[in-house]
Amino acid sequence: MRVVLQRVNSSRVEVDGKVVGSIGKGLNILLGVKKGDTQEDVSRLAKKVVNLRIFENEEGRFYFSLLDVGGEALVVSQFTLYANTKKGKRPSFEEAEEPKRAKELYEAFIEELKALGVPKVESGIFGAMMEVYIQNWGPVTLVLDSENL
Repeated sequence: MRVVLQRVNSSRVEVDGKVVGSIGKGLNILLGVKKGDTQEDVSRLAKKVVNLRIFENEEGRFYFSLLDVGGEALVVSQFTLYANTKKGKRPSFEEAEEPKRAKELYEAFIEELKALGVPKVESGIFGAMMEVYIQNWGPVTLVLDSENL
């Protein structure tokens, strides 16, 4: 599994002009699922996300985690995180998990964030064409891969 984390002041996702998920201060999480990912990947990545210290203290140093600050999370499915651009001009997505299994792990990740104590977890709609609005705070953007945790 791969995530692009963005620390945000606010973020929302719209489908057909309607807001389907919205948060204040916290993390916008773009989540990609790779073929072969498991529930273990979900658990390991979710724990890393909620405990990663990327919120600043009074001295401006990364000191607090999402849980420490009571931050919120907006999770958006993003199969394109597994794009392969080595050949040609058009990306292929052979490494991305098939939709049924990817949706199961996407939903499991959302539930894991809730179980770990994130006070508000919102999401987009899996497989939908979405517009994601991100007010990046910092900016702070990190890429995490469950294979490297």
